[in-house]
Amino acid sequence: MILRQVHDTNWKAKGEPERVFTITNIKTPQTQEDEFIEIQSDTGTAFQRWTVRKMTMLQQVMANVMSLSAPELRLQGLFLLIVWFCMAFSYHGLGVWFPDMIKYMQYEEYESKVRVFHRERVERFHFNFSLVNQVHREGEYIHDKFANIEIKSVKFEESLFENCYFEDIKSTNTFFENCTIKNTVFYNTDLWQEKFKNCRMENTTFLHPKKGCHLNFQEENDIVIYLVSFLGSLAVLPGNIISALFMDKIGRIRIIGGSMLASSACTFLLLLSFSQGAVICWQCLFYAVSVAAWNGLEVISVELYPSSKRYGLSLAL
Repeated sequence: MILRQVHDTNWKAKGEPERVFTITNIKTPQTQEDEFIEIQSDTGTAFQRWTVRKMTMLQQVMANVMSLSAPELRLQGLFLLIVWFCMAFSYHGLGVWFPDMIKYMQYEEYESKVRVFHRERVERFHFNFSLVNQVHREGEYIHDKFANIEIKSVKFEESLFENCYFEDIKSTNTFFENCTIKNTVFYNTDLWQEKFKNCRMENTTFLHPKKGCHLNFQEENDIVIYLVSFLGSLAVLPGNIISALFMDKIGRIRIIGGSMLASSACTFLLLLSFSQGAVICWQCLFYAVSVAAWNGLEVISVELYPSSKRYGLSLAL
């Protein structure tokens, strides 16, 4: 029934619907491996019969894969290997580079807006506001209280903390370097001792430190790698749909060539992008157009080989 429908559809498309499907039965040739499996199915245990079938199938698959190295297939196999390697190297390399580029641009933006405080003295003050993107050098903090605040991208260098109290502190990219900390209590904070570099502590107590891996979904720096990767993966969907619809109409070679040319243009235009939004847009466009080349290459890689070798080719790829 299925073959009849395929026959009628193909001849209607060619303008000859009067063609009649005349095949009444199909006889499949029996190979030596099939005879071997049939003989073993009457003897031995169930495990032995299963082992024979699987080993025979494995031998067939390995023989098919090894046949791809035949002299008449080596040249096209070598070309396919080079194209596959170059596409995989560029695609996955840029996929890793995009999130790092976004984070680097955020870092440069923070560096350009950093505020520096030098030799400030703060005594008996209650810090009830967030500290963001600051550098404090050689400061003195006496009898101060830091409670229920967020400290983000702040560095204290060679500063003195004496009789201070830190409570419910949430920090991101915050460090204390070469500081002196005396008679100070840290209660329910994520200011772990790893964030104090070369600091001298005297009678300092850490009570109920926050546990677990720090991941604050309200911070762009924390979720940027997941967001950028998600948008890139989402952009692949329209590329898959368009390439599937136009693969036969445009042709495999044109799909691959046009996709690689558009991908190169997206990569070049990244040089002109100086904002995070522009980089993300070019990234999504790159993923959308490059996936068409992947699809075209997968199809043409199979079609270049004889039908008897295609199963082994799919395993080799």
